[in-house]
Amino acid sequence: MAEKMLKFVSLAQSMPDKRAAAERAQDFDEIYREFAAEKAGQQASRCSQCGVPFCQVHCPLHNNIPDWLRMTAEGRLEEAYELSSATNSMPEICGRICPQDRLCEGNCVIEQSGHGTVTIGSIEKYITETAFTNGWVKAPKPLHGERPQSVGIIGAGPAGLAAADKLRRLGYAVHVYDRYDRPGGLLIYGIPNFKLEKSVVERRSALLREAGVVFHLNFEVGRDASLDDLRKKHDAILIATGVYKARDIQAPGVGLSNIVPAMTYLTASNKHGLGDAVPDFESGALDAKGKRVVVIGGGDTAMDCVRTAIRQGAAAVHCLYRRDKANMPGSMREVKNAEEEGVEFSWQTLPRAFHGEGNVSAVRVGRMKLGPVDASGRQSPVEIEGADYDQPADIVVKALGFDPEDLPAGFKAPNLEVTRWGTVKANARSHATSIPGVYAAGDIVRGASLVVWAVRDGREAADSIHRYIQAKAAPSAAAAE
Repeated sequence: MAEKMLKFVSLAQSMPDKRAAAERAQDFDEIYREFAAEKAGQQASRCSQCGVPFCQVHCPLHNNIPDWLRMTAEGRLEEAYELSSATNSMPEICGRICPQDRLCEGNCVIEQSGHGTVTIGSIEKYITETAFTNGWVKAPKPLHGERPQSVGIIGAGPAGLAAADKLRRLGYAVHVYDRYDRPGGLLIYGIPNFKLEKSVVERRSALLREAGVVFHLNFEVGRDASLDDLRKKHDAILIATGVYKARDIQAPGVGLSNIVPAMTYLTASNKHGLGDAVPDFESGALDAKGKRVVVIGGGDTAMDCVRTAIRQGAAAVHCLYRRDKANMPGSMREVKNAEEEGVEFSWQTLPRAFHGEGNVSAVRVGRMKLGPVDASGRQSPVEIEGADYDQPADIVVKALGFDPEDLPAGFKAPNLEVTRWGTVKANARSHATSIPGVYAAGDIVRGASLVVWAVRDGREAADSIHRYIQAKAAPSAAAAE
């Protein structure tokens, strides 16, 4: 058979078709169309099959990307899906929302050589959607029969769902406890439909239900049961709550109405899109239609907020960020999409005060310049005296990042050790916490991070939980012989 790979020298990079900005700004549908089979195979064939695959090295899950690209190019799609799903519990989600430009694609060898990266994320999405269409995706089932032990998982976000998938395959009874009314956490309530349609997440949680995973929704640990109560009920516990406490701004007028945290704004929009009753949205308080919106922040959450406001029909959307465009922590693809859709960026600015009578009416904005490099490796912003101006605003969204809640107090678990940042202190390899049999994974350990890291942490924690339970069971089994 003729060699199908290394076509990057004769075949240009091509992304899936992207809907026109004017069209996509009118709805919350995903902005990228799917690859057709022929185009997916062609783009996969651009892979150079390099000896040291930096795409795989820089993927937190270490997905075997070169091999499933080859399989796609050769039309072996079922094998490609089996390989991609062997290391990733939700490849269809990572293919959509991973910042590939900072991870696998950004480190692709042919990207570095100037030929344009292989479009890995779009091909991953194509492989998995093809697998769903053809019925190749099955609910996880125990590979070696059912085990008598059970595991409780606190949090139905990406780390919790990834752990549930792996623990179910290992044969454990799995119970997931979540304070929201749907599984998915950030995937459902934090990420807008234009990046990740909710049906994609619901399809994955439906597979877990089919596999026998039990979801206890509207269940709040500390209110409905303490951590110790759950510990007595299960053989092991995984804490995978994520971090949702919004970082705040210290500035005059910050207490005015219509200045809201990013998750409050995004959750209201997502719940409205799901058909739920959302009084603050229906009253207009969290609906940007016809309003001037200012979003403060430069990460992916800020991009979600500005692009949501555009789709709600805002009169104007401004994003304030204290550094320049090159130093933004968010994905450059998301910034470009936002610019195409009409978002105005004010680089090197920060809010100094908020004006208004009751409701906010304007943000007093200070201008910045970049100074010396700080500990993060980026230049520190320095204020420019006398360059302030007022930016009119009817809604201000604070997208400054997230911190952990006080879990020892909230879970009634004073012996649960946390770091000085409030994240749960867990062993970097085993994910074990200070309480025997209790593990932690995802953002609640590493701080606000990427979904792909949460998936990796959840899978690793599931392996550690398996080893812990089996080690405990071994003496009992030996005594019974």
